[in-house]
Amino acid sequence: MKNKIILVSSNQLGRGDQVLGENILETFFTILKQKDELPVAVFCMNSGVLTMTEDSFVSVHLKELEDRGTEIFACKTCADHYGVSEKLTVGKISGMADFIDLAAKHEVLTIS
Repeated sequence: MKNKIILVSSNQLGRGDQVLGENILETFFTILKQKDELPVAVFCMNSGVLTMTEDSFVSVHLKELEDRGTEIFACKTCADHYGVSEKLTVGKISGMADFIDLAAKHEVLTIS
């Protein structure tokens, strides 16, 4: 995962059953945080910003990644749309310009 950015565009992984998708996404981050090489950043957009709130178990894993040096970002437009700008428990608000700058420097792995 070195030199990669994870783009989280949904609060679940895959299409279909929402609870299953949320569990799969949590499993992804549970395994990711155990790796020696971590991504440079995780950028959350659309409903992916919901993973950065206390309502999502994923936020715990994102916090652990952040504590180990991975930057965690929430799309400002998306956080405002979902009304969670003040409810984020991890990371910081950012803009699309920042994502574009990061994507220009690093490979993007999209989780949707």
